[in-house]
Amino acid sequence: MAGSFNFGEWISARSVIGDTLCEIGEKNERLFVCTPDVGMNLKGFRQKFPKRYIDVGIAEQNCVGVAAGLALAGNIPVIMGMLPFLSMRACEQVRTAVCYQNLPVRIIGTGGGLTSGGGSTHNAMEDLAILKSMVNMTVLSICDPNMIRDILNLSMDYPGPMYIRLAQGKKDRQLYEPGTMEFSIGGSVTAKDGKDITILAHGEMVGEALDAAEELKEEGIDVRVIDMYTVKPFDREAVKKAVEETKKIIVWEDHLMNGGLASSIADYFVDEQIRPVSFRRFGIPQVYAGFGSGEELRQKYGYAKEHVMEAVREMV
Repeated sequence: MAGSFNFGEWISARSVIGDTLCEIGEKNERLFVCTPDVGMNLKGFRQKFPKRYIDVGIAEQNCVGVAAGLALAGNIPVIMGMLPFLSMRACEQVRTAVCYQNLPVRIIGTGGGLTSGGGSTHNAMEDLAILKSMVNMTVLSICDPNMIRDILNLSMDYPGPMYIRLAQGKKDRQLYEPGTMEFSIGGSVTAKDGKDITILAHGEMVGEALDAAEELKEEGIDVRVIDMYTVKPFDREAVKKAVEETKKIIVWEDHLMNGGLASSIADYFVDEQIRPVSFRRFGIPQVYAGFGSGEELRQKYGYAKEHVMEAVREMV
């Protein structure tokens, strides 16, 4: 199905989560929703299905434990919360209670990368490295709030645990016109085709990559942008094809440069003896970022749009 990219309108990802869970809850009595006191956008589900809504208070470890118990009883629990705390404070519970038993718990939340505005304690900048290292865990990073509906629906029949990463979740840019795309867990989307160089991005950086590609087009540089929304297992065929056809690869992510998607791609190149002509990664350096918007912090730490555009010019 043909897609319409860089759509441009803005909506709340958190609202889409709440609406989607209500829709699924009507059809699927196995769906439970758990939250560690982050239920503002879950009011609809709580009102419709009070017996399937559990707020444990500010206790992420307990939330994961409750979700694991619900899954063992044959249910499909979705945890909605803040990702820095679900990925780190509840790390042992996710690993041992959920992943070790390969339970269908879905962890979805906000605060990916440096988007929270809350400083170092509220930024999930190590989360992908932690979660993708866990056995049985599937990891996704969503750029378009409308994708959430598709992914959550697909997750109801998907085996094992799943981690779904979002940015701030309050005002999110729609990149794909609703109804024009088909997504799959394990897949990717070629958001813009191009022959000179490929940018592999996920989450917040996909929109930035599309903007950069449009500006570089005016300079005669044809950039391919691939939305790598499945971080684990990532779409190896799309990456291999990009190397074969464009030769040059940039990985751009709102995560520590080491440990995220770029590290998985680099490992893949080494293991399969795939040799791009050039390969660069852009992301968060080894710093604890302070307060500021995502845009301000990307500029400060060297992975804003102009930094990537300059690298593209040099590589081409």
